[in-house]
Amino acid sequence: MAGFDQIGADDANLRAGIGDLAGLVAGSRSLSESLAEVAGFAVRAIPGADGVGVALFRPAPDDTVEASSASAAVVEEIERIQYVILREGPALSAVRERRPVRSDSLGGEQRWPRFGPRVGRLGVHSVLALPLVVADQVVGAISVYANGKDAFGERAVELGELFARPAAVAVHNAQVLAHAQVLTARLQAALLTRPVIDQAVGLIRGRTGRSAEEALSHLRAISQAEHRKLVDVAQSLVDEAVRRARARTPAGPGV
Repeated sequence: MAGFDQIGADDANLRAGIGDLAGLVAGSRSLSESLAEVAGFAVRAIPGADGVGVALFRPAPDDTVEASSASAAVVEEIERIQYVILREGPALSAVRERRPVRSDSLGGEQRWPRFGPRVGRLGVHSVLALPLVVADQVVGAISVYANGKDAFGERAVELGELFARPAAVAVHNAQVLAHAQVLTARLQAALLTRPVIDQAVGLIRGRTGRSAEEALSHLRAISQAEHRKLVDVAQSLVDEAVRRARARTPAGPGV
């Protein structure tokens, strides 16, 4: 059993980690940077941790990894083995079972017969996996690794669960913000490109007498046939019309 001094130190580390989560300003970081910050906080907050991986999933029913980060290179490799190469491991089990999952000896672990021995050969023998749940929806997972065996006892599980709750909110907020930023960028791009497309539609209508809808369909057909973006096709038509207009305009006196 841990001594009172150690329990006090663990509690202080947990409070510090949760405080760090509260101070995480996702808007100033990319999604991967935010996940890296959370992984670093978890290493300090969960006793016994040598390294941590944090993964965010795409919304159900997809449930594949959208973004991930790790506190160390070896953890990044382990996460790649789990989520990409084998699709087997403790975090995936924790997500399916919606509860913490741990192993004290990965090399001989029967639950993940391919993952366990492979990670054991990397010198990592203990794991604690925690689902990240927001509003009864699993949004991701934290995988906590240790080099030695029997690294995570009940105390580590308890503190890990306490850390995972605010961590889930933090990473979910970062994910929502990242999606909003992508949508905003697309809308801004659409606002910038729409005038060019409208000009091209007007040119086609003037030349052919087609309706606006027919002219736009014609532009799209060219775009698909030439494997070019719609705005690039439109810009080419507008640029060509400008060149022709300039060529027909006589030069002024003295030019």
